[in-house]
Amino acid sequence: MSPKGDEREARELIDRLLTAAGWVVCDMGQQNLSAHRGVAIREFPLNTGHGQADYQLYVDGKAAGVVEAKKIGATLDWR
Repeated sequence: MSPKGDEREARELIDRLLTAAGWVVCDMGQQNLSAHRGVAIREFPLNTGHGQADYQLYVDGKAAGVVEAKKIGATLDWR
């Protein structure tokens, strides 16, 4: 399977886990920060030159964090 396919599977899992934890998960074009206390927006654009966050998390309408999807089993490296 390609790396993109692996990341796609990770995103599907993240969607399920966020939803099970009570988050409303939506695409950027469907965002409504007041729809629920916790809203996760997929593929959220960052400032120019910084790409996008796989998920931007909002709590009570305020940015609270991001989730970066990696293929299942990938190790994060902060170097």
